[in-house]
Amino acid sequence: MQKIWYKNAIFYSLDVETFMDSDGDGIGDFQGLTKCLDHLSGLGITCLWLLPFYSSPNRDNGYDVMDYYNVDPRLGTLGDFVQFIHQASDRGIRVLVDLVVNHTSNQHPWFQQARSDKHSKYHDYYVWSENPPKTKPEQIIFSGVEDSLWEYDEQANAYYLHHFYKEQPDLNIANPAVREEIYKIMGFWLQLGVSGFRIDAAPFLINPLGIPDCPDLETFLKDMREFITSRRGDAILFAEANVSSDKIPVYFGNGNRCQMLFNFLLNQYMFLALARKDSQTLLDGLKSLPDIPDIGQWLNFVRHHDELNLDLISDSQREEIFQAFAPEKNMQIFGKGVRRRLPPMLKGDKRRIELTYSLLFSLPGIPLLRYGEEIGMGEDLSLEGRNSVRTVMQWSDALNGGFSTASSDVLTRPVIKEGEYGYKQVNVADQQRDRNSLINWMEHIIRIRKQCPEFGSGKWQIIETDQPCVFAHCCELEGESAIALHNLGDRSCTVTLKSDEYNHLIDIFGDSQYEPLDVNLPSIPIEAYGYRWFRVR
Repeated sequence: MQKIWYKNAIFYSLDVETFMDSDGDGIGDFQGLTKCLDHLSGLGITCLWLLPFYSSPNRDNGYDVMDYYNVDPRLGTLGDFVQFIHQASDRGIRVLVDLVVNHTSNQHPWFQQARSDKHSKYHDYYVWSENPPKTKPEQIIFSGVEDSLWEYDEQANAYYLHHFYKEQPDLNIANPAVREEIYKIMGFWLQLGVSGFRIDAAPFLINPLGIPDCPDLETFLKDMREFITSRRGDAILFAEANVSSDKIPVYFGNGNRCQMLFNFLLNQYMFLALARKDSQTLLDGLKSLPDIPDIGQWLNFVRHHDELNLDLISDSQREEIFQAFAPEKNMQIFGKGVRRRLPPMLKGDKRRIELTYSLLFSLPGIPLLRYGEEIGMGEDLSLEGRNSVRTVMQWSDALNGGFSTASSDVLTRPVIKEGEYGYKQVNVADQQRDRNSLINWMEHIIRIRKQCPEFGSGKWQIIETDQPCVFAHCCELEGESAIALHNLGDRSCTVTLKSDEYNHLIDIFGDSQYEPLDVNLPSIPIEAYGYRWFRVR
């Protein structure tokens, strides 16, 4: 198979604003992030995905962009960004940035001109209506926060379309001038050294809702791909598309659109399987995925910067996850999501935490870690909405968790101070001194995962077992095979693989030091919430 860099990358996601403050103003910045690159390199990260760092009023965590061609002054300068890209490249770390072009901020100069002058070219950059259609409840993303997709603007004397907050008017992607602007934005950041883009809210980018005489906007993904390839041959697009299985092929095309998609569907089935302690549920999730082009790849994740979205499964299945991992209403959000990080969801059970990440690193595709996952950070449910999982990075037991020397009351986001997930209990410095810590376990599994390209690039198949709680699968690439077993149950057991192909197995990773397997005995012991990776001799 053609060697493609993202096929076996180790992704890491962070918000510059909450990662490391270099100048003591309480806000993370690019100089601080640059100083932390050795931490990421030592962990084994090969690709960074940065959340929006553009100029913004910050109504929506920076996703309300006010200037696509600059860095938010609070986070540094373009010079700081270029220095960061250079230092990351020196460490073999690629950088992807968010492409937020479904909407802008209502403070963007384009929108300000659009609302003040109907004859301005920027008026048609947005979607307007004097008599908009009634919004259906299922169309609202932020249920309980917004009640319509249309907002009246007195200066324009018309309603504008917004799929997200009313401060984020949708761009009119059907307008060729808007698409040309998007190419310029991509070209600018490619020229500064990024390796591609994460397309924010991809379904809404190609959704013709509210756009009259709309062409086939799906072809825009193909055009975007052609553009970035013409500027940088190894650049990629990966889409945030939380859609049902039948709609996924739209984003991959025949290999000529996005190269990568978040695996939202498998993520939801994985949590359902963990709640049920049942391997068949995880198998159902894998089987529900469509075939993707050879050049395509899945990006698997446990958590990211938004809620754990559970809208692709049934109401009863969602309730099972709520009962297991978010039983209190304050732990839930928008009626269909969980606003928690993983360790508190699993009540700090080290076995279950490691099991979940072992699944992440071995399921077909590549893994994404979010900042703080390497040390098992928790959430702060006293914060509003999604901010519960957006607290600042915990580096040490020093003031503010080592994130900033500023007074704690001016931090861009609070640091978790109290409880078992407070920064004095959970931080990088302490864990690096503890051989049995989560961060050292993460470094180990990443090192092993890099030695198993089969999981990222190989063909996978399920291995039947005699234990319903044990999920077993094999990935094969160029004659080499790797197998992973995961016991989702709370009792140890002995597993028999229902195939003669896997008699000669060599342990390469596991939850404990198991006895070597007897080639004459087909049974494999595995502890409660245990995991074992093997090479097939």
